[in-house]
Amino acid sequence: MMSIESLKPLKYGYAPILIAVLLGALACVDQSDQHETSKLSAKPDFTLSASQTHTKFSRNIEPAITVPSGSVVEVFTHEATGGQFDLESSVDDLANINMDMVHTLTGPVFVEGAESGDTLAVELLEIEPADWAWMALIPHFGFLTNEFGDKTILKTFPLNNDRGYVDFSDNIRVPLRPFAGVMGVAPDTDDLLNTIPPRANGGNLDDPNLTVGTTVYFPVFVPGALFSIGDTHAVQGLGEVSGTAMEAPMRIVYRISILKNARTIEEVQYETDSYYATTGFAKTIDEAARKATRFMVDHLVETRGLSREDAYMLCSIAGNLHIAEVVDVPHMLVTMHMPKSIFLDQEAK
Repeated sequence: MMSIESLKPLKYGYAPILIAVLLGALACVDQSDQHETSKLSAKPDFTLSASQTHTKFSRNIEPAITVPSGSVVEVFTHEATGGQFDLESSVDDLANINMDMVHTLTGPVFVEGAESGDTLAVELLEIEPADWAWMALIPHFGFLTNEFGDKTILKTFPLNNDRGYVDFSDNIRVPLRPFAGVMGVAPDTDDLLNTIPPRANGGNLDDPNLTVGTTVYFPVFVPGALFSIGDTHAVQGLGEVSGTAMEAPMRIVYRISILKNARTIEEVQYETDSYYATTGFAKTIDEAARKATRFMVDHLVETRGLSREDAYMLCSIAGNLHIAEVVDVPHMLVTMHMPKSIFLDQEAK
C-alpha cells in the first residue's frame, strides 16, 4: 500500500452580511453535527495514486479506473496547489503557482451500471492527512478581501495525526477534522469546467461536515458517474472566510455505490447517523439558503410523508441552516441539517 508520507506536495467571494445575521443558526453548531469515529472501515478493492488526476469537470475526461457498484476505493490526493507546495514553502512561492494545477483531483472513477437519473452514494470511511499543511492570505481573495488590501501571508504547519490537533500558534491549538473540499461527478457537458465553484454535480463544496462517517449523495448526469475527489483540508471552519483552509495531501478510503430508483435529487445531499442535510448553491447567501430549505422540504415530504406546509414549519423549528463556504465565486454554499432524533416512530422511506 502506498504511504501518505510519500506524497509531495485557491479558491475565490462576496455575500450580503445582513442575510448572514438573519440566519442566526448559521453560527450555531448543534449536537447533531458532532461526528463519531467511523465504524465503516473496509479493505480497499482498488487504489488510485496522486498521479491519477485531472483538474476540470467534463463528461469527456477519461476515467482513471472502472469499478463495480459497492466497491471500496482508496485514493491519494494532493493539497490545493496540486503538489507545488511543501512544508518548506515560503510566501515567495505564492507568486509562482501554476494555476492549471490548482484543485488536482484524483479520478475520475467510472462506476459500472451508473446512468443519468441514478444517485451516487459515497460513504467516507477513512481520511488521513499527511504530516504537513499550509494556509495563506492572498490579495483580492477571501470574504473580506477589500479590508486586507495587498497583504500576503503563507503559513506551513507540521501535522501529527496521533495528536489529533494542529498548533496554529504557540497558544492556539485547533482539532484536526480532515475532509475533501472538492468531490463531485461529471456534468453532462463537453466543456471543461473549472473546479472553483460548487455546482449541481458537487465540485468545490468546501463543507467541513463531509468528513468520516458521512455518506454523500450526488445526482448522476452521465454514464459511469465519473466521480473525483481532492482539494483536501486538515481542518476548516464553516465559511472558509479567508479563502483557504488548512490545505494538506491525504489518503482517503470511500465506498462508492449506485442507487437505482432512488428519490431524485437536484444537488448534493448527505447524511450521518445523527442528521440528514441538503445543500444549495447560488450567487448569494439568501438564494442558496432558500434552495437548501426548499430541498429539505422536498426531502421531508417524500421520505417522511409530511404535507408541504408541515415540512416547511418543521424546518423552522428543527432545521439548522449553515454557511458552508462564501469564497468560491461565483457561487457560495448553504446547507440545512435536520436531526434524525426528532422522528420517533418511522424510518425515512
